[in-house]
Amino acid sequence: MKLSLYTDYSLRVLIHLGTHAGELASIAQVAQAYGISHSHLTKVVQDLAAAGFIETVRGRNGGIRLGRPAERIGLGEVVRHTEAHVDLVDCGDCLIAPACGLPPILGRAMRAFFEVLDGYTVADLLGKQRTLQRLFAAAG
Repeated sequence: MKLSLYTDYSLRVLIHLGTHAGELASIAQVAQAYGISHSHLTKVVQDLAAAGFIETVRGRNGGIRLGRPAERIGLGEVVRHTEAHVDLVDCGDCLIAPACGLPPILGRAMRAFFEVLDGYTVADLLGKQRTLQRLFAAAG
C-alpha cells in the first residue's frame, strides 16, 4: 500500500507544526521548508483545519498551528481522514468475488496496518525535535 501525496503532505504539515509547538507558521513557510507547492498545501491545510487537527488564525499576524497537543493527534486518525479509499482492491465487479478468499485477508491486513498507526501520535514523529528544528531553519 502506498499512501497518497495528500496524506504525505498532511503528515508533513503536522510534523512542521509539532516541531514549532505553540508558534504560528504560515503555509508559505511550510511549503518552502519542504519544497512543495503552496497551492497544494493550502488545500491540505484547509482540510486539516476543518477536521480540527490544526487551527488557523486569521489576520496580519495570523498563521497555522496544531489544533490540539501533538500527543493527542493519532496517526491512524489522520491517515483514515486523509485517505479517501483504504480498500486495497475493488472487488465489486469481480466475477469471483462471492467465492474469493482475498478480501478477508486484505481486510485483516488493513486492520493490522491501522492498529499499528493507532499506537502512535504526531508527538512520536518529533523524537529528534532539535534536529528537525535545525533542518527547518536551514530550509527557511
